[in-house]
Amino acid sequence: MRADEWDEVSQLVRISTNHWYESHARGEIFTGPDDATRLFCEVYEGLDPGFCIVAEDPETGKLAGSCFYRRREKHISLGIMNAHPFFFGQGAAAQLLAFITNYADEQGLPIRLVSSTINLDSFSLYNRVGFVPRMVFQDMFIESPADNLAASVSEADRVRQATLDDVPAITALEDELVGIRREKDYRFFIENEMGIWHTLLLEGPDGRLDGFLGSVAHPGSNMIGPGVMRDESTAAALLAAQLDHHKDRTPVFLIPAQAAGLVKTLYGWGARNCELHFAQIRGDYPQPTGVIMPTFMPETG
Repeated sequence: MRADEWDEVSQLVRISTNHWYESHARGEIFTGPDDATRLFCEVYEGLDPGFCIVAEDPETGKLAGSCFYRRREKHISLGIMNAHPFFFGQGAAAQLLAFITNYADEQGLPIRLVSSTINLDSFSLYNRVGFVPRMVFQDMFIESPADNLAASVSEADRVRQATLDDVPAITALEDELVGIRREKDYRFFIENEMGIWHTLLLEGPDGRLDGFLGSVAHPGSNMIGPGVMRDESTAAALLAAQLDHHKDRTPVFLIPAQAAGLVKTLYGWGARNCELHFAQIRGDYPQPTGVIMPTFMPETG
């Protein structure tokens, strides 16, 4: 992607995503201003300049597809991939994916992504080249959360805002529980030069970091995550604090389906499901422990 293509890629992401959901009897995903999806270019290029690829129609010069990705210490992260509706079924997505799988193989790294369970075309695209579903996440939201949810949750008094001094501990915790390292991402969130991120953490009585949870508030992405926690009670405390912070919004958050106690707690808060997602990995997969809450901005598998 060239710098002068940001606006075209932004519209490609918006048009492609909304078209797919609308054509499958679901509402638009991107309902904000037309330029809200420019956020993808701003964030991914802000983190890793030059890590977005596009497929161009050689006859018209129009972009047929785009895909964001990132290289991290132990994996490649595959971000949002789109093909323009005019080019559906013409192989643009497959060529973009082949570029990234070849790159990952050259680097000797696995690829991680989060993909919708209802988009079977997308699932097949990834599955054909070796991606394996490893976890199922429930996409949940609470339309009108109660005021001061954190007051009803144990351990909430140990939640505080993260600082740059916390980045090494955050990075080490995710490495311990998930087996990946993304120090650059967390430094980017906490520096928060864009003014859209909010990162919290919870420390145990002994000062040990037990979990962290971020969020993004922007017309192009309204989500809680990413986060990693040692247990479900820590996850509940951090999530309650984030929901209190976003009490005037309705962010979506991804909860691992196997975290049955946490899911039950969320139903008690009035949470509803809106979709399901798979965490898919191509290559080595260290079995995670604790609670994982991924997000789409930027993609965290």
